[in-house]
Amino acid sequence: MRENCTMWTDKQRGIRVSKEELLCKNACGYYGNPAWQGFCSKCWRERARPAAAPRQDARPSNDGTPPTFSKFEEKKNIEKGRRINTMRRLFWGSPSPPKPQESPESRANALKAFQSLEPGDFTGFLKILRSPSSQRLQSRCTAFLNTMEAYHALPVQKQSDLVQDFYQSFAEYFRGFPEVQVTQIMEHVEKLIMTRLHKWVFCHDSCDDEQKDLILQKRIRSLNWVTPQMLGVPFPDKNTSVTGDPFLPAITAIIEMDAKRAPQDKLACVSKCSQHVFEALSTSNSEPANADDFLSGLIYVVLKANPPRLHSNMQYVIRFGLPHSLMAGESGYYFTNLSCAETFIEKLDGPALNLSPEEFEGYMLGQRAPSAKNKRLQAASDTQHLLEQLKDRQEKLDEGMDALNVQLQKWVQAVHSQLDETATQFFLVQKEITAQAELSQMVSSSAQDEKEPSLLALKDQQAGPKDTDC
Repeated sequence: MRENCTMWTDKQRGIRVSKEELLCKNACGYYGNPAWQGFCSKCWRERARPAAAPRQDARPSNDGTPPTFSKFEEKKNIEKGRRINTMRRLFWGSPSPPKPQESPESRANALKAFQSLEPGDFTGFLKILRSPSSQRLQSRCTAFLNTMEAYHALPVQKQSDLVQDFYQSFAEYFRGFPEVQVTQIMEHVEKLIMTRLHKWVFCHDSCDDEQKDLILQKRIRSLNWVTPQMLGVPFPDKNTSVTGDPFLPAITAIIEMDAKRAPQDKLACVSKCSQHVFEALSTSNSEPANADDFLSGLIYVVLKANPPRLHSNMQYVIRFGLPHSLMAGESGYYFTNLSCAETFIEKLDGPALNLSPEEFEGYMLGQRAPSAKNKRLQAASDTQHLLEQLKDRQEKLDEGMDALNVQLQKWVQAVHSQLDETATQFFLVQKEITAQAELSQMVSSSAQDEKEPSLLALKDQQAGPKDTDC
């Protein structure tokens, strides 16, 4: 596919790329990139800058341009060189010592303030930069931004060189700091500078990034028939819900890249996308995901997402991002793989997908669709997946019902116990009421018996003596 990133296919493992193929062709140990013809940013700039002048001198004589226009071009290039040198003097001062010089006390205070800066605290960085002790640094940033905006019509590569030179010059101010701390400070500087310059340098008129974006988007749309099986991606997974794509978080992350303005924020989206790819692969395969699976999954994500202005965003990061972010570490590894994915998609052919040229051409022209065998395998996999999901849900439902039954039995037992206790109390109360009623009745009967003899005696007295028989 390219000189330092050769990719091929294997029926079992899909797209493959060795770690050595991702490294710089100059064997410096850093990651290379297709935009730098397989070199890292440092080696590429060292090769490109000395060769820039001879190419400009040779062009008029090679393309048959009239001598008058050739002289005009040469004069214009000289004038541009003078403007660039003028800007450099504005940004970093002349070879003679700058006037006025910064006092040692002011420099020490500024360095002390930056040493106490917490990692990732961009707001704190801005506060320190605006403090009186950092006035010189703030003035350099302001002058650089104002001049870059004034000369925004310069070719984008010239602007990239100026920004990279500014990074290097600014980092020299902190040369006594640990490398990790200098890196953190320069990430804040990059975010400050490029958030302001984004509207001037992104998709610049002097380059063809926008046209390449349209070509790449059209190319990805024409490859919408490519299946995960063709790329060797272990998908779908039995443990992944059928209602969603396990690569959806990765797709969302790569689409978000276009909304960011700072190169490091765009690079963070690439890292986030890559991490989600590894997570999806880890749930889709019994074996740990390796570099081959990762690249295949990343290509699948790019084909599914068709990210807006992918080429422009990647070129923006390459031109204006901090070199260390792309040359080493996880971010450099992820970005290099994304570059390989873009190159793979641009030059994708039949053999890369285990297809004959005729089959590939039929797919591209819409005359063919994924084979019925693949569809049956996919349908069978989906059906098996669905059955397993339903089985899992049924098991969870059964577990829930068992737990509910246990709780219900406990509740019924508690209710029965309460009812028994209530019935016992009711029986005792009823028994007590009955006893009281019987006692009351006995008292009433006794009183009645006492009254009856007295009434009989009173009646006898009122009747008088009875007649006796003669």
